[in-house]
Amino acid sequence: MAEAVPPPAVHAEGIVKRFGATVALDRVGITVAAGDSHALVGRNGAGKSTLVSVLTGLHAPDAGRVSFLGKPAPAPGDTAAWQSKVACVYQKSMVVPDLTVAENLFLNRFGRGRIRWSALRGRARDLLAEYGVDVDPTARAGDLTVEQGQFVEIARALSFGARFIILDEPTAQLDAAGIERLFTKLRGLQQQGVAFLFISHHLQEVYDLCSTVTVYRDARHVVTAPVAELSKAELVEAMTGEAARAELGWHARGSADESASKALSPSASVSVSKGATDTGDAVLRAEGLVLDGAFDSIDFAVRPGEVLGLAGATASGNTALGETLVGLRKATGGRTLVAGKAVRPGSVPHALGAGIGYVPEDRHRQGLVLGRSVAENATLTVTDQLGPYGTVLPSRTREFAQRMISSLDIKTSGPAQPVADLSGGNQQKVVIARALAREPRVLVAVRPTAGVDVKSKDALLGVVRGVADRGDAAVIVSDELDDLRVCDRVIALFHGRVIAEFGSGWSDRDLVSAMEGLPSGGDGLPSGGDMPPPGGDEGAEE
Repeated sequence: MAEAVPPPAVHAEGIVKRFGATVALDRVGITVAAGDSHALVGRNGAGKSTLVSVLTGLHAPDAGRVSFLGKPAPAPGDTAAWQSKVACVYQKSMVVPDLTVAENLFLNRFGRGRIRWSALRGRARDLLAEYGVDVDPTARAGDLTVEQGQFVEIARALSFGARFIILDEPTAQLDAAGIERLFTKLRGLQQQGVAFLFISHHLQEVYDLCSTVTVYRDARHVVTAPVAELSKAELVEAMTGEAARAELGWHARGSADESASKALSPSASVSVSKGATDTGDAVLRAEGLVLDGAFDSIDFAVRPGEVLGLAGATASGNTALGETLVGLRKATGGRTLVAGKAVRPGSVPHALGAGIGYVPEDRHRQGLVLGRSVAENATLTVTDQLGPYGTVLPSRTREFAQRMISSLDIKTSGPAQPVADLSGGNQQKVVIARALAREPRVLVAVRPTAGVDVKSKDALLGVVRGVADRGDAAVIVSDELDDLRVCDRVIALFHGRVIAEFGSGWSDRDLVSAMEGLPSGGDGLPSGGDMPPPGGDEGAEE
């Protein structure tokens, strides 16, 4: 008699989720077998995060159904029931740093009455031992390594009875040895029947760990297939919708013991830049720039009239590099120069004075003072120009802001309007206005179109392009392909190292392949020998 096949750890079908006019999931599905490690991949906006929110009970789907081990998903809001079915371990640890490991494991489950701490620690020690987690239950959670914190979160999830765990970018802050230890632990748990949904920007890890892969693109399901039957080229094609090209438009950089800034091969065919000149001194130059734990030695130059893209996925080092250029982070080696003059490391005021303008990634947290007016926000970097002897004259502030409003076409009732009342696109224009107020020689913009509509994206990128067209330079730091299309050149980073460089003629497939760090198995992608090993830890980045 044939052995009965156990029901899948999770089965979702026909899932639809809308947020206003935006369709975040369009009749998608996924099935993860018990004891399987199943990858979910796709570019930003594909719908991965929304699916996670549906599978963990944070959002109820507008249509479709979800089941765990053959039984319908718990009712919305039944937290305890959801915890017994599924858990998600995120890139950024969810442990409470000031509590011990034991306290984190049993948080909100201490029971009634007096807590017997010795018994609690004993239960924690038994739980950790059951799943092979070598962590002291009395240790302060904030003192754990990233890897140890993940193991604690996994053990906590399993203690609720969950046998389906979502891992969202779990390797982003791990080095190569840590990744191997994590994968070894996950394989052991799979043998105990635990199923994993593995979400990662680093596609080689899909081939290292998972048996099945599902691809989403533009909120829709594209393909589900055994990993062994889907080549790397086919996987990237599914993610981007682009077939492989006979001639690749990018060139892999050297091996790990070579400089990450090695020049392109003399035989490389690089498209002519849209706006950059071929002569003239660099406006911005990085020489041997290093930030320990984020990126290795990097060299590049941005010429007058040029827009340079720094492309990379989570933990690639591109955001940390952008923040180092503008002084938010202090480089541990090398130097940054503007028009041939060195910029003081780790000094935002000095970078500003040297001629670097900055558009931060998070406009609400880093870019705007939401309780202030459009005029006040737009003129924050030029208060020394708004009145004599250090004073700020309201009339000059209004006049200056009105010029910025007109030049950037900011939709507002006037300079006095609270910036919080503007649309996302117009708020971002105010952030750019502030960055341009001092007429910088170079503008560094980190994900400049995040969270804005398509029309606003075009306008914002047009402003960035305009900085170069007037003879200065710009740097766009992003993993959004639409952001990078405006660039004359794109440098791709992976795990803290420059891995490839593109002219303006790149395809989505080529750039995604580089950002995802895929070595080749004969698929027309870069060979494994040309790939730097994993190892960057960006800490606070992304």
